[in-house]
Amino acid sequence: MTQTVPAHVAIIMDGNGRWAKKRHLAHTAGHRAGAQALKKLAPAVEKLGVKYLTVYAFSTENWKRPQEEVSALMKLIHEYIQQYIDDTKKNDMRIFIIGDKSRLEPELRRKIAELEATTETKPGLQVNIALNYGGRDEITRAARNLAKKTARGEIVPEDITETFFANQLDTGSMPYPDLLIKTGGEMRLSNFLLWKLAYTEIYVLDKFWPDFTINDMRKAIDWFNGRERRFGGR
Repeated sequence: MTQTVPAHVAIIMDGNGRWAKKRHLAHTAGHRAGAQALKKLAPAVEKLGVKYLTVYAFSTENWKRPQEEVSALMKLIHEYIQQYIDDTKKNDMRIFIIGDKSRLEPELRRKIAELEATTETKPGLQVNIALNYGGRDEITRAARNLAKKTARGEIVPEDITETFFANQLDTGSMPYPDLLIKTGGEMRLSNFLLWKLAYTEIYVLDKFWPDFTINDMRKAIDWFNGRERRFGGR
């Protein structure tokens, strides 16, 4: 039986801290292991035929964590963004950052712009990394932008259809996620892609993110193929 490979997979990469605690390590060690897991997974996911991979790296709520942990996370993000820049000649992946970039440091924003520009025309897997991202914040920003366009006379309220609104979100006209994977066993959406997950199939596993492998991805896709997607119909 031929399997359907989901075109767009979203992942809430949860459990880095618990992974580290279990090993009597600092939280930063868990975040580093998690970043490495993503870097290793993405090329393998591309080989499976997935077209879009959207991952939750740092939320709008993560700023509430201890300053030492936030600073370490930002340093790690700097490091891995640079690695992705350095790797652009080795692969065909496109990298796109979603979320409110305005709160990020200028140097990090510069690196992000360089990475996105360098990979913009790449033909392979598109990896969307959510940084300073929150689903409610994304919807609020989109609504605010539409209000400004309406006030300037660029659009009228009747222009704002469901599809038109969706295209104003950070993921734009990309297809809605077919499959959401959440590691760490927690049964919640964590303020992630709230608009576009409306009819996404949700797969939760207890394994912490740093231990997630391509075999776990295959199991998730097997599970996905056993689902009957009705989108509210029969």
